[in-house]
Amino acid sequence: MKVYGLTLNLQDDPRVIEQYKHHHRHPWPETIGGLEAVGILDMKIFLLGRRMFMYMTTQDEFKPAVDFPRYIAANPRAAEWDVLMRTFQEKVPEAGEGEWWALMEKVFDLQDHLS
Repeated sequence: MKVYGLTLNLQDDPRVIEQYKHHHRHPWPETIGGLEAVGILDMKIFLLGRRMFMYMTTQDEFKPAVDFPRYIAANPRAAEWDVLMRTFQEKVPEAGEGEWWALMEKVFDLQDHLS
């Protein structure tokens, strides 16, 4: 199993933020099934102000640069969801070239320090 932390901003508009939260309280079923199909085992998105943090666990074979595009290409509703969600979002300044959700560096894992 792999774990990932990713970050992204929402637009600085309370109405936009509320719309984004509403969509995630009622996700489209096709998007959920598509995530499972590409190897995502669990996904959580947290929000503070307008900064989002996504925590994901995946199968060992999962590669974000390969499997997220595969998820979008294989699932028209996922592609539609992605286009819609991007209307609420903004890349963080730290995002790399071509990166939307910016991959974060893991700097601590409690499990590494337990006996």
